[in-house]
Amino acid sequence: MAKLKLLVIGGTGFIGSHMVQKGIDSGLEVTSLSLKKNPNIDKVISIQADLSDHASLHSVLSKEKYDYVIHCGGYIDHTLFQNGGQKVISDHLTSLFNLVSSLDRSNLKKFLYLGSSDEYGNSPSPQKETFRENPISPYSFAKASASHFLQMLWRTEKFPASVARLFLTYGPGQDDKRFLPQIIKGCLKDTVFPSSLGEQSRDFCYISDTVEGCFKILETSEANGEIFNIASGEKITIRQIIEKVVSIIGKGKPDFGKVSYRIGENMSLVADISKAKRMLHWNPNTNLDLGLKKTIEYYQ
Repeated sequence: MAKLKLLVIGGTGFIGSHMVQKGIDSGLEVTSLSLKKNPNIDKVISIQADLSDHASLHSVLSKEKYDYVIHCGGYIDHTLFQNGGQKVISDHLTSLFNLVSSLDRSNLKKFLYLGSSDEYGNSPSPQKETFRENPISPYSFAKASASHFLQMLWRTEKFPASVARLFLTYGPGQDDKRFLPQIIKGCLKDTVFPSSLGEQSRDFCYISDTVEGCFKILETSEANGEIFNIASGEKITIRQIIEKVVSIIGKGKPDFGKVSYRIGENMSLVADISKAKRMLHWNPNTNLDLGLKKTIEYYQ
């Protein structure tokens, strides 16, 4: 019997690489599409392509019939519109349009798009999927627009799309420029490193829990057209998590108050995950202390 085919867009990135490994472990035929070649060449079909180039993307993807697609592509950039944010919007939406229009839909069971908690803007916590999005940056506007575009495709064409609205996913392999890796590396070096006052409340979800939640969406036909918060559902302040990292490592000198808050920054982004629990029968099971220890071990 032929294996089901999974296409992971951005399969060489932090979250994408974990999706690729989960696909392999699940017995799927996995294809990774990204700008870089996937290093796991023995078990993965690697495609190097640029999502902004519709012609070349179409020539590659239209030849295959995938059962599942997970779109982990894109980048995080909080640049204001007047400072270049228009490109952020264009890049994200053009890439999505090119991808959707290049896919052969005949075998497609699920197209999963990774959204962002930033779509909620300054909505009060805990944030629910029923809240109206309130973007406060070109990036969050692009992510919210993508979510609505895919829901429109489900309503009008029965394109089997779902959105996993991720909060702060962390774990081994995360980009060194992201928040937690910077904190961990600063503590390991025992150097003074800048931080905000750390009063913001956030929701951190370990990578294996995020991946498991996303695969539950792939397996659930009732999830078509739906948005799901994928997060821990647990609240912690930035200051508290920095202090946890310092405590686990045993050193580190955070300089609280050195960094200003972002313009319009939501001081409390914490997910309500009751919908995912109910519809997907999914529960995150890695507590923060264990997740941090695993992540710190990766960087040591």
